[in-house]
Amino acid sequence: MIRRQAGFTMVELLVTMAIFMFAIVAMTNVFVPLLTQFKQQSRIAETQIEGAVGLQILRKDLEQAGFGLPWVIPSAVTYNEGSATTTGSIPLPNDADINDATTNPPRAIASTAFGGSDYLVIKATSIAVNDAAMKWTHVVGGAAGASTVNVWDNTSDDLEVNDLAIVLVPSRGGENQRILVNSGTAFHVSFSPTSFPAAFSPSTENDVYLVYGVTPPATDVTSLRMPFNRADYFINRESLTAIPPRCAPSTGILMKTLISHATGDRMPGTPLLDCVADMQVIFRLDTDDDGTIDATTDVLNDTSGSPLTARELRDQLKEVRVYILAHEGQIDRNFTYCINPTACDETAITVGEFGLGRDFDLSGITDWNHYRWKVYTIVVKPNNLRS
Repeated sequence: MIRRQAGFTMVELLVTMAIFMFAIVAMTNVFVPLLTQFKQQSRIAETQIEGAVGLQILRKDLEQAGFGLPWVIPSAVTYNEGSATTTGSIPLPNDADINDATTNPPRAIASTAFGGSDYLVIKATSIAVNDAAMKWTHVVGGAAGASTVNVWDNTSDDLEVNDLAIVLVPSRGGENQRILVNSGTAFHVSFSPTSFPAAFSPSTENDVYLVYGVTPPATDVTSLRMPFNRADYFINRESLTAIPPRCAPSTGILMKTLISHATGDRMPGTPLLDCVADMQVIFRLDTDDDGTIDATTDVLNDTSGSPLTARELRDQLKEVRVYILAHEGQIDRNFTYCINPTACDETAITVGEFGLGRDFDLSGITDWNHYRWKVYTIVVKPNNLRS
């Protein structure tokens, strides 16, 4: 007996395939938006983490501004700060607004403008990324010209042998404050707790000098270019290959770069925040020394238009505010950004306060309204200026 073999007809196959295709399309319509939303939220979280970590570095450096800086430079000493070797649209490291004269005490904070944004410079011994820059100690004068270097007995706090350091005479009132100790034209020492140079030690018994680490043992440099470390903050739009593709056109990376003691040029630097469109810096001053802020400016000049000296800066600067415009995540064409929630036709977003900074026109950025823009604000009282 021949058995009849059952199977599917062509119509049944077509109906099954149609149902399957409809199911796949329905699932895709649900899955793709979920995947896109997940990717967008991941990018937003990534930006928020960058902002928390990167901007904390900037905040810490602002708080450290002035730490370990000499207030008096001996007449025999000259130092070099930034050089002119860097090319490009970013201001040169020796721009007159941010570079101090070779015989002048260094200003703890300086700034200039480029491309409408600000370029911020912070000077202190403690703002480099090496261990020596985070350390300090003191040397005490003894009888018959001897001296004793304080040792904390903790490797995480003690300077290492041959770390390059500077020595300061602590505050003594009047103009005679925080003098940079020198031996002829030399203004730094190669640290040793057991054989500290006599020329950099107090000659009076029980007198105390302060010792600040600047760089680690001479692996990159054998001498200091300047008696401090210098960090430059700016938006880098030139290295397009390093800017993440998720960033809106014309935005860049907020960078922290240290000035090399070997060359005076900017070192490669540390990226702090991606997709940055603008940075504005505002300074709040007490110009009459009554303890109350009475002036707010975006230029550290006196009433005659001349830059504030290091001493005027220490006396007057009470607060620094930094405003950074960046977007979170990546482009989202299903999202429309409104500067004014009641009217989405505005294109200028305020980066600053007190009528200072600027109104940044986002319309110059392609598809600007499909990005989530945010203005980060950092407010710091630079107490190390007067310590």
